[in-house]
Amino acid sequence: MEHKGGKKEGLSVLTYIALSVFTLVTMLLCVCLGSVSVPPDELLSSSIILNVRLPRVLCVALSGASLSLCGAAMQGLLKNPLADGSTLGVSSGASLGAVLAITLSISIPSLPFAGTMVMAVLFAFLSLIIILSLAYKLDCSLATNTIILIGIIFSMFASSMISLMMYFSSDRLRDITRWTMGTLSGSSYTNALVLLVTLALCAAVILSRASELNAFAIGEDNARHIGVNVRRERLIILIAVSVLIGVCVSVGGTIAFVGLVIPHMVRLILGPNHKKLLAASMYCGACFLMLADLVARVIVSPLELPVGVVTSLIGAVVFVFIFFRSVRSRHA
Repeated sequence: MEHKGGKKEGLSVLTYIALSVFTLVTMLLCVCLGSVSVPPDELLSSSIILNVRLPRVLCVALSGASLSLCGAAMQGLLKNPLADGSTLGVSSGASLGAVLAITLSISIPSLPFAGTMVMAVLFAFLSLIIILSLAYKLDCSLATNTIILIGIIFSMFASSMISLMMYFSSDRLRDITRWTMGTLSGSSYTNALVLLVTLALCAAVILSRASELNAFAIGEDNARHIGVNVRRERLIILIAVSVLIGVCVSVGGTIAFVGLVIPHMVRLILGPNHKKLLAASMYCGACFLMLADLVARVIVSPLELPVGVVTSLIGAVVFVFIFFRSVRSRHA
């Protein structure tokens, strides 16, 4: 889709180059820095770099890009600035599946993480089915407010179930607690490959529907008037978001605020057009989570904080700033 002047609505080539260079520089910085110093001449041969930091940084970058993309898509789809993967309840459902896998020691031979991943994705899908079914029972049109309400209720239910499992799983309490705080420590190249493939497939689906998300952001009635099949497009986007969140949760646990804050920040700079917003959110989300993970690794070295704690602290401050800014702009 183009403007009359022939200019594309998406990001320019120079913007893509700038974002790509900044992301690569951030990645290089996060790989080189850490609690253990590595001489520059040993960066390409150090086992710490090749076997520990590089796969971790790759997983962090891919998770940040995925969570930000999901948040931007959800905010446009639900026309709600507070929306992200957790709003719909999908993130909580995926977390419930992953905690259940940890509690019951569900695993697949030769792929220890696969059991958690399968359970997280499966429960993300089940959560989506339950939420949409209940929303449909209450409102056949699947109105946005109904979906959000059911999603919040389901999130509360999933959180209570997770707390219950933590109470009765004293032998697994440390692992579950550490996982629920969000951490990508111990990530492997296999994790990174799974995240990359999932992101590529789901991002292709979401990015190809940028025009539909622009229509949704204005209003569902507007989307119908311009010929958008509201129910079908909403379902496709929700499924893509559910799969992506399920895989991210299974690899890194619960990492809050990335999908909520980053799209906000990008929207303030580039505007609400999803042809720009979705792609830019992926780059910025990747950089934000890599820097947050770096802070988590070095701020109390040699100890390490869960990255979810760092993103929550930063995200809460940024979100309060955004909230007050939006309130002031409305009253101005």
